[in-house]
Amino acid sequence: MKAAVLPDRGVVKVVGNGARTFLHGLVTTDLLNLKAGDARYCALLTPQGKIIADFLAAEAPAKDGGGFFLDVPRARIVALIEKFNLYKLRAKVIVEDLSEILGVMAVWNGVAPPSPAAPALGAKDAVGLCFADPRLSALGLRVMLPPHLAASAAAEFGAGLVGAADYEAHRIALGVPNGGVDFAYGDAFPHEADMDQLAGIDFAKGCYVGQEVVSRMEHRGTARTRAVPLRFDGAAPQPGAAVVAGERQLGHVGSAAAGRAIALLRLDRVADALAHGEALTANATPVRLVKPDWARFLFPGENKAAE
Repeated sequence: MKAAVLPDRGVVKVVGNGARTFLHGLVTTDLLNLKAGDARYCALLTPQGKIIADFLAAEAPAKDGGGFFLDVPRARIVALIEKFNLYKLRAKVIVEDLSEILGVMAVWNGVAPPSPAAPALGAKDAVGLCFADPRLSALGLRVMLPPHLAASAAAEFGAGLVGAADYEAHRIALGVPNGGVDFAYGDAFPHEADMDQLAGIDFAKGCYVGQEVVSRMEHRGTARTRAVPLRFDGAAPQPGAAVVAGERQLGHVGSAAAGRAIALLRLDRVADALAHGEALTANATPVRLVKPDWARFLFPGENKAAE
C-alpha cells in the first residue's frame, strides 16, 4: 500500500446554513444527498459549459463542525473562490482557502474504503477527513490533513509514504485525466475531460451553471474530443507534444509516465487514421490507444455492438 502528499492540491471550505443548497445549485453533481464520509466529483462551469475548476467535495460530520471540504487543484483555488463569491449573493455561506494548514494525501493499492464511522477532521486521534475517491475505486482514498502529519497518517493506514510522482504514475496508468495538464481549464467541456464517465455529472439533477450545454452534448453525442489513455515504448512524449498520423494532427499529449500517457484527441480523426492503416506517433514515438475498463464511450475502431 502507498500514500503520497499531493502538492498540487489544496483545500477550500464552504460552510454555513445555506452551504449545501448553494453548492448543489452551482455544480455538476448532486450534493443534496451527500452524506458525511462520502464524496462527489464535481465541477463549476462557465455558462457556456466549460470547466472553471473540478474538485472532490466531502462533508465533515456535524459533531466535527460540519461544512463542505473541497479537494481542489491549487492553481484553480483563486478562480473558484472568486466565482463562488460572485454567485453567493445573499446565501449564508463562508468560503475559505485552508491550503496553508491542510493538504491532500492519496492512499492507494489495496486500501479499503472508510466506514461511515471513520474519524473525521478535528476528531481526537484522527488522521484527517478521509473518503473514497468518487471517480474510480482503484484511485483509493483521499485524506485532508495537516501535511506534517502525513507520515503518521500513512503509518495508520499501513502504507509507505512515497513521492507524488508515484501517485501520478498510478493515475496515468488508470487513464484518469488531471486538469491543467490533460485538459485546459476554461477551454474543455466536462465530456472532453471524461467527467461523464467518472461520476462527475449527474444528468438527473436540476439546473446548474452550464447544464444546458452539458445535457445537449450528452443527448446529441457530440463529444468528439476526449482525454484517452495511450501506451508507448521508449522515451516519453513531452507534455503538449502533438499526436499525429502522417502529417495530420489528432490532438496532443498531456501527462506521461512509465510507458503510459493521457492525450486529448479528436476521436473521429483517430478512427479515420486507423481505418487507413496509419500509425500514431508523438515526438516520433509510436503510441497506441488503450481503452480503460471504466470507459463506456466508443473507442476508434469499435462499433456500437462493442460499446
